[in-house]
Amino acid sequence: MSWRHPVPRITENERQARLARLREAIEADGLAGLLLGPSESLRYFTGLVWHPSERFLGALITPAAIFYIVPGFERSRVETLPHLPGEILVWEEEESSAALIARLVGQGGRLALDDGLPLFFYHALAAAMSAERLADGGRLIRDLRRIKSDAEIALIQYAMTLTLDIHRQVHALLRPGISSSEVVDFIDRQHRQAGADAGSTFCIVSFGLATSLPHGADGDQVLGDDDVVLIDTGCRIDGYHSDITRTYMLGGGNGDFERAWWIEREAQQAVFDAARIGAACASLDDAARKVLAKHCLGPDYRLPGLPHRAGHGLGLEIHEEPYIVRGNDTPLAAGMCFSNEPMIVFPEKFGIRLEDHIYMTAEGPRWFTDPAAGPTEPFS
Repeated sequence: MSWRHPVPRITENERQARLARLREAIEADGLAGLLLGPSESLRYFTGLVWHPSERFLGALITPAAIFYIVPGFERSRVETLPHLPGEILVWEEEESSAALIARLVGQGGRLALDDGLPLFFYHALAAAMSAERLADGGRLIRDLRRIKSDAEIALIQYAMTLTLDIHRQVHALLRPGISSSEVVDFIDRQHRQAGADAGSTFCIVSFGLATSLPHGADGDQVLGDDDVVLIDTGCRIDGYHSDITRTYMLGGGNGDFERAWWIEREAQQAVFDAARIGAACASLDDAARKVLAKHCLGPDYRLPGLPHRAGHGLGLEIHEEPYIVRGNDTPLAAGMCFSNEPMIVFPEKFGIRLEDHIYMTAEGPRWFTDPAAGPTEPFS
């Protein structure tokens, strides 16, 4: 299949608006600037995509400028990549990138740090300008990134719709005797053909007993006649993730599985129904566990029951804020996007995870993808 729909994009104007909000926060906190490492936050604010290495590459954002801090031999490469306008400053192999940044910040200024920076670079900065002048910029960055714009939601929707279509193709492909590796390869090919950034970003294909392991089992598996099937996969479109799980049986199912499947679906719906503007993230996790307790599962993280949080935020990272987890008092706000996946595990038998994602609007929650219809019908 070839995916023909027009792909949404993040425009330069949107990145400039993000940068303006970041600068407002920098000034409000009395900071000289914020240092972005080769992280998804660098991509979010400047559009520059770079993979981490032992050589630092990033951007210093000040109230008035962007300085790209770049290894000398990488300058020509950076110049060819999409990024917001800014001055490129290079450091050579025998020089210290941390010392260059310290000179730019100047005497006395406080510098906030991207929480994606590696520890070794923090120590280099602390030696160059003292730890007392370094601040954690993670909260500042995350508060901005966790509220998605209409353009971001459109990109996530595009990626989710693409991956759900591939789930449909897999369902039609499955037959007893097929191996999990065949299914993984098929999903990756279909993601690539549909225009995903680099095929599947991840793919869990579990059959039978392996479905009781939340993140799958090592080694290849072969689908048996009466096996439960769990498939969890996703891709990226312009950096934004999809992530969808379906659990089902191909035949008539069996009583234990069907009863458990409907409890899982009830718990998933309870999370959706609890998702209201201003509600604490923890209350959604509580709603899922209340359903399970009603059916004598759990409590808490005990098995059979739900062994992990009920969901996670999603955007440029597959797992990011807001986390739908006990103890998280963060109130839901319009623009937040997160998974709804209160998995039920029955040790040594099977597991059921139904995972769809939600985005919050001023009027309440919306599904990116419609939930599954039944234990042998994974689509609505």
